[in-house]
Amino acid sequence: MNPIELEWQHLKKSELSGRIFDDELDLAYAVIDGIQARGEKGNYSTERVKFNPSSTT
Repeated sequence: MNPIELEWQHLKKSELSGRIFDDELDLAYAVIDGIQARGEKGNYSTERVKFNPSSTT
């Protein structure tokens, strides 16, 4: 597995496990919060960026 797959696996097991979400937006916020929490626990910084597919061509 590459590093992002390992992080996603840990995020699912530790931050999202056993939770029920009302909709996709609640899930998205939980993922964002979980990434930030894992970053704080691991003492590394996270940065949220917006993907713009039209600027990659």
